[in-house]
Amino acid sequence: MRRLELGVPGQIMPPAEGAVRFAQRAEADGFDAVWWPDHLMGWHADTMWTPDLTPLAAVQPNPHTYFDPLIMMGVVGSQTERIKVGVVVTDLIRRNPAMAAASALTLDHVTKGRAIIGLGSGEKLNVTPYGMSFDKPVAKLSEGIDVMRLLWEADGPVSYDGAFHRLDHAVLGLAPYGATPPEIWTAAHGPRMLRLTGEKADGWLPTKMTAPDYGSALTTIARSAQDAGRDPDAITPGMLGYVLMGPDEETVRRLTEAPLVRALCVLLPSQVFRDLGVEPPLDAGSGFHDFIPTTIGRAESLRIIDAIPPEVVRHYAFCGTPKQVAEELAPYRENGLRHLVMWNITAFGDPSLARWSFEAMKELRLLLDAQ
Repeated sequence: MRRLELGVPGQIMPPAEGAVRFAQRAEADGFDAVWWPDHLMGWHADTMWTPDLTPLAAVQPNPHTYFDPLIMMGVVGSQTERIKVGVVVTDLIRRNPAMAAASALTLDHVTKGRAIIGLGSGEKLNVTPYGMSFDKPVAKLSEGIDVMRLLWEADGPVSYDGAFHRLDHAVLGLAPYGATPPEIWTAAHGPRMLRLTGEKADGWLPTKMTAPDYGSALTTIARSAQDAGRDPDAITPGMLGYVLMGPDEETVRRLTEAPLVRALCVLLPSQVFRDLGVEPPLDAGSGFHDFIPTTIGRAESLRIIDAIPPEVVRHYAFCGTPKQVAEELAPYRENGLRHLVMWNITAFGDPSLARWSFEAMKELRLLLDAQ
């Protein structure tokens, strides 16, 4: 079986030098990439961030503490040698495509070709509270990628007249570090985004779905790539997967019941809850597009947590001992998965297991290599 690349989450909060040390240790331990999310606002409501629901509230003042990912990619990339650095993911609503193109090329040079630019259509919580419009996010992303690539490929000034962006004799003179520009990976789930991935992206970064659904979606991407005259095998099939590991089944069971872990599942589309036989906690279609944590009162926070049973956690995250998680990943690998961003959420369930869980990820690395 083809080797599965593994990425780990980069440190998202102070001290910044700790993020460098963590990435250097991840590189020494054989991990393939370190990834940062791009959030202004975290997924947990402030009214959930209380000592009775999580011990983290005693050591971290709020759930919205995030470094800027592109800056951290540059800092860490300049102080490592092999490991790739990526953002999972940013968008072209908050970041103008021309500026995103310039930042990506700068990262390309700072990291000597190791930067991956993960792009998505955005999440409402990072857009509308900050005075920006969330209308037509997929169309904005598609056009924004075209603008980025046009600027990367142009030998001189270029013009572009799109629905959302306009260039008038614009120029970006910085050339890529190597023969090709940085890779763009897209966080795609729906049909339009999957087709966009095949047409325009270098990698695919969905969140967890069933292994058969993963294989089916990858087929859609490959067909789209072929229709666009591109090589489907040149697109890296990845996944952002929440990982919830414990040393034994009883610990894992306890972790799946933790309030902050259950609360993360509010992001799932309503149809996923219905397919699992659970009433959706939100009336809207998807937490990604409709949930704004800073507007959620205490009573509503408790209601949302109570509405999400542990079986939903087991659907949304890879749960178990390292051996069990390795076994759960096998059918995904058979369906084409080549790069897993392991988003370790164990500390949301039990902060005392944070150090253990990093060692568990190393154990998982060895188990996957042995498959």
